Amino acid sequence: MNNQNYQYPLDADWSQTELVTVINFYRAVEQAYEQKSNVAQFLTAYQAFKKIVPGKADEKRLDREFNQVSGYSIYRAVQAAKATTKQQFQMG
Repeated sequence: MNNQNYQYPLDADWSQTELVTVINFYRAVEQAYEQKSNVAQFLTAYQAFKKIVPGKADEKRLDREFNQVSGYSIYRAVQAAKATTKQQFQMG
């Protein structure tokens, strides 16, 4: 579904630095679906995202909104990265 013409779900209260961190994580999720991703780099981006979005409810809301606009699941990508023993992974 990814046509790159969608807006990322963002919070108006986030600082410029926080926005960049969250956008970088969204891009990491996109990469996991579109090509191979480095597991360590992906999980590092996720950890940075979690510092900005620590609550499960907010993470689920953003995942739902991101999935609606992109067709990609943050949850599934994180689970796949955590489950693999390889250095790289790709969503199928």
